[in-house]
Amino acid sequence: MLNTTDAPAAAMQSGWTPVEEVILNRRSTRAFKKKPIPDWMIRRILEAGRFAPSAGNSQPWRFAVIKSPEILAEMEKDAIKMSKRMMFVLDYTRSRFRNRFLKPVSKFFIRLRHNELHPVPYGLLNAISQDRAPVFHGAPTLILLFEDQRGVSSPATDSGICGQNMILAAHGMGAATCWIGMIKLLMYDPRWKKFFNVKYPYQLNNCIAVGWPKVKSDGKVPREVQLVEWYENSMNDAPRIEKQGE
Repeated sequence: MLNTTDAPAAAMQSGWTPVEEVILNRRSTRAFKKKPIPDWMIRRILEAGRFAPSAGNSQPWRFAVIKSPEILAEMEKDAIKMSKRMMFVLDYTRSRFRNRFLKPVSKFFIRLRHNELHPVPYGLLNAISQDRAPVFHGAPTLILLFEDQRGVSSPATDSGICGQNMILAAHGMGAATCWIGMIKLLMYDPRWKKFFNVKYPYQLNNCIAVGWPKVKSDGKVPREVQLVEWYENSMNDAPRIEKQGE
């Protein structure tokens, strides 16, 4: 029978370090002030990403900073336009005719891109197409995170670590951030692929919106309790199961 215990109370009561406080309290922000953060802060955020660990130190990324209001407005407009086109194909519930003839096609694409068209991003895509949600949240600055597919082992993992470094660094300096995967909408438009010079070996799947927060969104939120297996004895002994969290 597995032995299940709670995490030792003393181990959780010694006080959080400043780094842990940032990790535990940082939340995504979707309302930004128009005034951008200064360039020196952006450079320090980029430096945090540049120093992220990666497999074989391959550093499979490159960055771009978008601050131009004109370019940001065009990106928002075209991302919304692309979402409308995609939902025209995917949303088979609009009519009985579409339900009958378009449903198999829509289901095929949803199964094919099951991560991107999971109910959560699908719902957001639908809201964007109906002008009920913004894409880039009016952020005054976007940091584009290009992923180099030639990277060692798992470039996507390394890029995620890189982005997390930047997000935590930004929070530590008082800025707010939001990780945005909907930048992929623009990658279906050859115009934007050419504009951002996105070609092999690079791909653009993520960007980070950064700026001063308009509203307070930080603070701890509930997380799932994890059952962690602790292997502490011999190969013949079952692991001890410890609850992590409350």
